[in-house]
Amino acid sequence: MKKVGVLGSTGSIGLNTLKVLENLSDFKVKYLTANRNVDLLIEQALKFRPEIVCIGDKKLYKKLKDNLNNEFEILCGRNDLIDIAGIKTIDICVNAIVGGPGMEPTIQALKSGVDVALSNKESMVMAGDIINNICKKTGAKIFPVDSEHSAIWQCLIGEKIENVNRLILTGSGGPFRNKSLSDFNSISVDQALNHPTWKMGKKISIDSATMMNKGFEVIEAFWLFKIDYDKIDIVIHPQSIIHSMVEFIDGSIKSQMGIPTMKIPIQFALTYPDRLNSDMKNINDFSKIPNLTFEIPDLKKYPSIDLAYKALKKGGTSCASLNLSNDLTVDLFLKNKISFNEIYQLNNEVFKSHNWKKKPSVLDLYELEVWINDFLKSLIK
Repeated sequence: MKKVGVLGSTGSIGLNTLKVLENLSDFKVKYLTANRNVDLLIEQALKFRPEIVCIGDKKLYKKLKDNLNNEFEILCGRNDLIDIAGIKTIDICVNAIVGGPGMEPTIQALKSGVDVALSNKESMVMAGDIINNICKKTGAKIFPVDSEHSAIWQCLIGEKIENVNRLILTGSGGPFRNKSLSDFNSISVDQALNHPTWKMGKKISIDSATMMNKGFEVIEAFWLFKIDYDKIDIVIHPQSIIHSMVEFIDGSIKSQMGIPTMKIPIQFALTYPDRLNSDMKNINDFSKIPNLTFEIPDLKKYPSIDLAYKALKKGGTSCASLNLSNDLTVDLFLKNKISFNEIYQLNNEVFKSHNWKKKPSVLDLYELEVWINDFLKSLIK
């Protein structure tokens, strides 16, 4: 029996993880955590019967406690969440927390020697060097859950990394691929959330609309696969059938294909090195697949991609500054406090203005987060 913990069980990836686990007989959910969605967390706890249930918002602890009986250990708050991530008596931790708050749980799990099925790309964006060093010390492994990085991982199995010529990350292009640049400043929240291919949470949907998610995926791929940034390319593939590709030095290219669903990469991360039957749809008739098309991203429309490459090239705190700033600016946009274009503009100001450090510690990153929060407040009046 494989024991699994799910951090962020009520979000998009968390929900899909539990749907996958419903169809896997030899898996047991050890813990579930959520930030604020206490009603869904209660429902999940009663269905999957984990030993531990944790709600991030301490104000919701009483409701959680009142609705679950004494067979559950009920916890709350950030500190308890970090402690849960460090539990050693599980086989794999699924980190489905959204944004920067997912970094420390990733670090805690890996420090405890627990493998992590990682959806929280921000962990690698902000602390890739720190995390890789922890993995070397403890032997814990990261199994990528992002569809693009899972695709690359699958393409690299059995291959020598020195034989890789480049990684090719695919992206749908989001909802504004065909929109005129002159119309970008009037983009509404509802328009930005209306992704043409994937059903995702609000944060990742906005990152897809700005294509900041692709920039972050380049950074994540750099740390996960230890490939130079100038060998990581992005191509827009609107049909979302090819999830990414690897080109080798002999000219061969491997791709991983499938219908656009997060269940496939989640299940592969949970069951690796095995492949198990699933309830996912197959591509039974290739003649019915629409034409597979590819485009180079327009950096005038999506300057966040270029900003991410610049941050990766500079190193140090640059990527973390971009990630932390983006968490805040996306939230401001979702609250209609800034325009769509201002997401990039403010992120760029933070990138240029923050106190850069070459080898940041986790504490340095927390201090950087405080500074960025204050800096953005000074810019938005």
